[in-house]
Amino acid sequence: MPNQVQSRVEQLCLQKGLRMTEQRRVIARVLSYSNDHPDVAQLLIRCQAIDANISLATVYRTVRLLEEAGIIERHEFMDGRSRYEEISEEHHDHLIDIYTGKVIEFCSSEIEALQRKIAAAYGYELVDHRLELYAIPIKEEKK
Repeated sequence: MPNQVQSRVEQLCLQKGLRMTEQRRVIARVLSYSNDHPDVAQLLIRCQAIDANISLATVYRTVRLLEEAGIIERHEFMDGRSRYEEISEEHHDHLIDIYTGKVIEFCSSEIEALQRKIAAAYGYELVDHRLELYAIPIKEEKK
C-alpha cells in the first residue's frame, strides 16, 4: 500500500476539515485500497499489519466519523456484518455471493432504465436507489 501519496479517503478527510491522526491515516489508506467491502474486523487486521497500536475502538470510531462525513458508505449485506466502501462518484449495484460473502460491483443500463420506467409508471421520478442481488454460484455440470 503506497505510503507517500495521500489516498483518496485521506484527501476527502482533509477537504472536509477532519483532523488526521496517524492512525486515522492508516485506516483511511486501508479503506482506499480495499476493493472487497471489508467489515471492521477485517479493517482491524489490515490496519494492525501496518500499525499494531491501532485498536478496535479506534477503527469503530473512525469508520463512524468517515460515514457521518459522507466519505464512506456502510452496507448490510444480510450476513450480519456492517461492511464499508468509499462513496463512489459513479453509481453501481452489488451482487453478493451468499456462500462466500464476495461482493461484485456492477452497472447495468438496462436495470437503470427499467427502474426509472417502473417509478414513472407509478407517477414518480426516481431520485436514488440501492440494488443488492444475493446469489449462489451456478454449478457446472460434469461431462
